[in-house]
Amino acid sequence: MENNPLILIVEDENVISSYISTVLSANGLNFIKASKGRDAISMAASHCPDLILLDLGLPDMDGLEVLKTIRQWTGLPVIVVSARGHEREKVEALDLGADDYITKPFGTAELLARIRTELRHSRGIIDSKSTGTGKITTGELEIDYEKRLVLLAGEEIHLTPIEYKIIVLLSRYIGKVLTHDFIIKEIWGPFTGETYSSEIQALRVNMANIRRKLEANPGEPKYIVTEVGVGYRMTED
Repeated sequence: MENNPLILIVEDENVISSYISTVLSANGLNFIKASKGRDAISMAASHCPDLILLDLGLPDMDGLEVLKTIRQWTGLPVIVVSARGHEREKVEALDLGADDYITKPFGTAELLARIRTELRHSRGIIDSKSTGTGKITTGELEIDYEKRLVLLAGEEIHLTPIEYKIIVLLSRYIGKVLTHDFIIKEIWGPFTGETYSSEIQALRVNMANIRRKLEANPGEPKYIVTEVGVGYRMTED
């Protein structure tokens, strides 16, 4: 299993930590565990896991602080696993760079589906040069998949990891309308009726931020347009 993904479980509740590790082990996934935030930061740096499952209620520091620290030096996938289920808290975690958010309690199928989604996205970006589509350009907007860069008129645009993933997804289907449901499933993974409204809100927040960074006039977007009631589309030259 040496080549299987390595997942860092950051969870201080032994029952939940044991449950997650059992699920991962049963599905051929390697894992390491940390019960404190500072240990998690250290292990993320030393072990370079493929993905982090991050609880927010840690004994020594808030999980959001762990996320902020990790995001200063790596874009590796982070899935927040927390009992904090309010929309505001989910959006805050996503805005800080979390790639996904699972609310406790959760099922085995949902956990594995979210993990597969994030690993697929991560590997897809890393392996993009093998697809023959290392870059894409529309107008003055250039997306370099190999270097994970977005340039506008030659200037680098700073994006959060999730904003970058949204732009990459839209660019892979340039010229086509992507529905809200499709984008949410591809970026955040499977959703239920209970979580859909919060994920729609997260999508809208991220899209508004993207437009402020890319568009000269966000009210009249040139690169990413809204198809009212349907979704979004990246325009072609």
